[in-house]
Amino acid sequence: MPLGTVRILVIDRGYGFVARADGDDVFFHHSAVPGHGFKKLTVGQAVEFELAGGDSRSPKGPRARSVTVPTATDAAGTH
Repeated sequence: MPLGTVRILVIDRGYGFVARADGDDVFFHHSAVPGHGFKKLTVGQAVEFELAGGDSRSPKGPRARSVTVPTATDAAGTH
């Protein structure tokens, strides 16, 4: 899964953007974050995500799905 950093978070409207090291920022909707995780995210936090539909783009740009905070073992590269 690609890694990124939460760049913008608009809690009251239910969306945010992830900054990717290898490309454009990616939009995500609160429904892309499992459980109540959206309200626990913070700007600058590292996240993992999947691009919606692989390399497909919505008319407004790429979208993220399955946005999660990597565990300590994920961050160390030992899955």
